[in-house]
Amino acid sequence: MPSDMPSDIDSAKIPGGEDYEVLRLSDVLNRIANDVERERIAVGDLLTVMRERAFGPLMLIFALPNVLPTPPGTSAVLGAPLVFLTAQLALGREPWLPPFIARRSVARRDFAAFIGRATPWLAKAEGLLRPRLGILAHPPAEYVIGVMCFVLATVLVLPIPLGNMLPALAICILALGVLERDGVWILVGMVCAVASLGVVSGVIWGFVHAGLYLLKSLFG
Repeated sequence: MPSDMPSDIDSAKIPGGEDYEVLRLSDVLNRIANDVERERIAVGDLLTVMRERAFGPLMLIFALPNVLPTPPGTSAVLGAPLVFLTAQLALGREPWLPPFIARRSVARRDFAAFIGRATPWLAKAEGLLRPRLGILAHPPAEYVIGVMCFVLATVLVLPIPLGNMLPALAICILALGVLERDGVWILVGMVCAVASLGVVSGVIWGFVHAGLYLLKSLFG
């Protein structure tokens, strides 16, 4: 479970000494997860390692668990940092997290288990990603992506039945597009984002309509 305790390292480094810029995200995450010298991994450690490229990886890490069925309340816990990060992306700010979020940490063993499950899917995605349509992956288009992800992250936090999986998937696709500067994935992510918002709106309208019908039946 996440904890507010700081991790056991002063600065996050990739085991092996390689520069993050020349490694794929899956390699970076696996090296951090398998670093036996640390007991816990804090959000701030990931931010330090990934530096200016932290938006894509951190958005992906916080959104990915919500793509699969999770215990109630998970989306609210993981969605809060997403709201903060996507707002910064929309405003063109450098990635930064307040201490109460940056200090949040998980046991390395739990992080490694999550990364182990995610790596096959992430590796397949990385095989398809490449820099293209760069105009969609840099400012000012990047700010538009931030606005869309902020809306999706806000929906993710709300207690809407079936309202977390599709928005989280759209954020994951957009995060990978931002990370690898792939405009094609950004276009696909935008389509998924619009579709997910449509589905969530339909779900909300369905519940409202059912509630109004129930009230009408009881008091009409």
